[in-house]
Amino acid sequence: MAETFRNYVSGEWVESQSKKTFKDTNPANTEEVVGLFQDSTGADIEAACRAASRAAAPWAATPAPRRGEYLFKAAEILERRQDQLATEMTREEGKTLPESKGEIKRAINIFRYFGGEGARQFSYQIPSERENVFCYTFRKPLGVVGLLTPWNFPSAIPAWKMAPALVAGNTVVIKPASLAPLSGLRLVEALDEAGLPKGVLNFVSGPGATVGNALVEHSALRAVSFTGSCAVGNALYQKVAARKIRVQLEMGGKNPTLVLKDADLDYAVDVVVNGAFFSTGQKCTACSRAIIERPIYENLVEKLVAKTKQLKVGNGLEADVQMGPAVDQKQLETDLEYIRIAQQEGARLLCGGHQLSGGAFDKGFFIEPTIFDGVEPEMRIAQEEVFGPILCLMVADNFEDALRLANSVKFGLSASIVSRDLTRVHEFVNRIEAGLITVNLPTAGVEYQLPFGGTKESSFGMREQGPQALDFYTETGTVYLKYTL
Repeated sequence: MAETFRNYVSGEWVESQSKKTFKDTNPANTEEVVGLFQDSTGADIEAACRAASRAAAPWAATPAPRRGEYLFKAAEILERRQDQLATEMTREEGKTLPESKGEIKRAINIFRYFGGEGARQFSYQIPSERENVFCYTFRKPLGVVGLLTPWNFPSAIPAWKMAPALVAGNTVVIKPASLAPLSGLRLVEALDEAGLPKGVLNFVSGPGATVGNALVEHSALRAVSFTGSCAVGNALYQKVAARKIRVQLEMGGKNPTLVLKDADLDYAVDVVVNGAFFSTGQKCTACSRAIIERPIYENLVEKLVAKTKQLKVGNGLEADVQMGPAVDQKQLETDLEYIRIAQQEGARLLCGGHQLSGGAFDKGFFIEPTIFDGVEPEMRIAQEEVFGPILCLMVADNFEDALRLANSVKFGLSASIVSRDLTRVHEFVNRIEAGLITVNLPTAGVEYQLPFGGTKESSFGMREQGPQALDFYTETGTVYLKYTL
């Protein structure tokens, strides 16, 4: 029988006031229920926000280095359990076990990094133009913050939101995505075991339409950080704009990889396949468009298709599997619908394009990695985020044409170029409309110690990760002190 997991409110593991639960199911084998989670209501959010409000003042008064110690302790706990946590992540989200292991390690590193930030929250002493006046700045926490996290990185994204929020002195209410809540709950367990004071961190599971909205609308909230779809993020912004609370939105992407004619073709293939199909393309930073200069187009496409056809799809717990399932039936249907749309618009299907069936495939949401060519920039498949293993190939006459195509979307999260031409590389870095830029690397694969975020419709608000993450979770105070009277 599947284990039942509870909410975490005011330092206690409690049932929802609804007395109902929902299933967390393995997308590779829907007969397996990973766990039962609380189907919470607005009343549960009310209790969590009250607890966070009560804890806010004493937590803000705790010296920042001591706040960081809780993160260090939690990182040690997570490290002891990383094999278990990685297996659980693969079971609830579907990504391959090596990818899950990498994500758990990343969450551990995030906790350690921001634990150190407790002793590095720099302020500045600035010379005054007046005599005997000492001027300096300091940081102070916002108060209660709400975190809404997605299913595709169910450990790393909760970690990179809650760690800076906590070390900055805020109290937190987190609502994880219902498709993969266990990974986030394990982070909370580690912080609880590390001795985090009651009410500082609260975890409430349940549907976004009720629990998420109740959190965003709660009067105690001083900031909300959200990662998810553009539609939900834009609606969230409208809900809080009138209150002028701080908002951070990380949303969609339609990320290009430019392959210039001087590129090593085999290396370029590895870069594109990694970006497009690892994690089943279910990354906001995934490569969904490969823009290739005409002289190498046919040769590169042939190699891309051959490499893609060799990818093994299956249960991510199996050692040789390279791509897992779609996360649920809805995402699988979305993938298949965009494949139909692409064909209706005139794109040419080169490989993939079908749901996988037979044997173990019948128990999960499996789809072939898919490549289209003949993709024109006005096609929906070239403009809209799919969030699945579907790659659009576009031919460019030259570098200028490739850059035009790359920038011809509403998104601006990540972008990659494969080239040895340093002039073109620097022009790309300066002119591409993206917040994350990689050179001779996949579009996906960011590191915790550097800022994360995009431009245009991809992101709104301050950057996540790295030292800039603390900017979102703190206010700056400025002091003018005359020390002689």
